[in-house]
Order: sequence, then structure tokens, then C-alpha cells
Amino acid sequence: MTQLPTARPPQAALTAHNDPTRREETRRVIEAMVEGLNDHQINGMSAFFHPAFRWMGNCGCGVKTGLREFQENWQRPFQAAFSEKVAIDEARLFDGEWGACFGAQHAVHSGEFMGIAPTGKRVVIRYMDFWKVVDGKIVDNWVMVDFPDVLRQLGVDVFGGKGWEIYDRGAAVPPRPDHDK
Repeated sequence: MTQLPTARPPQAALTAHNDPTRREETRRVIEAMVEGLNDHQINGMSAFFHPAFRWMGNCGCGVKTGLREFQENWQRPFQAAFSEKVAIDEARLFDGEWGACFGAQHAVHSGEFMGIAPTGKRVVIRYMDFWKVVDGKIVDNWVMVDFPDVLRQLGVDVFGGKGWEIYDRGAAVPPRPDHDK
């Protein structure tokens, strides 16, 4: 039987010193930035992001250090791959210097994406963002973009039929841990 750790690491260290008086400033910066993204701005993003901000994406998205790297290695390739793109945040939360959202971009696959030639298909690109705003600029952005689902919409199953949806469909029995309580 596997021994579980008894001591737990500290939680929520990044928000331990959050300044709740910054909520409205954070909201204004993020809402304006989303409008800029929906206007397909690239060069104008310095109005919202600190020049040295960090954009930390999940596997397949990468990590971008600084505004230029974000523009060159995220915004331009993304806009080249997907046209008619509109981001719709389904929920936004603001707490002091922090903001978060989840939603979906609706777009047309009109350029190469991860080796897949343009298909012209309409796709839905689900995402979650967490931002930290300091002195009116986004300094950190943690991002989760559901690229496996975008690839599925384009006909590629990155899980080779072994995604855990097989449990939901009853096509396989989910394994159990040996320490099930």
C-alpha cells in the first residue's frame, strides 16, 4: 500500500499578499485587454501587458517571457492559424490584483495549426486565464488552452482512443487506487 504524505505544502502562496483595493483597476485592465484581443491587436498590446510579463501556457502552448515573445510566438501564430476569431469569456472573477476567466474562442481554421493544413472548419477553442495586474499592467498570465479538443475537432485524437472519456461511455472500466478510502 502506498504511504501518503502527512505534511502538506503551503497553499495559495501567490495570493497571500493580494491587495483587495486593486480590484477595479484589475477589472479595467483585463476588460480592455480582452477587447484589444477581440480587435486582433498585436502591436497595441503594450497598453495592457508589462514589457517583461510572463505568459505561462500548458503543454502545446508554451511559456512566453516578455511582450515581444508573446506577440511573436503566440499572437501571430495563433492569428495566422485561426481567422474570424472572437473570444467570449463566459465568467470573470476579480479579487484585488488578480483576475480570472474561462470561455471559448470561436474561429475558422484558416492557416496551418500544429502541422494540420487549413481545413476551413469552424472550431471552438476553450480556455482559462489567470492574470496578475501590478501598476495597471498585466505582469503574469497563467493560461490553459484546450488544444487536444481543437485537434479532435480537426480530426486528430492525441490520446489515441485512450482518453478518459472511454470511462464516461462505459467502453472501459476505470482503474482504482490501492489506497481508495
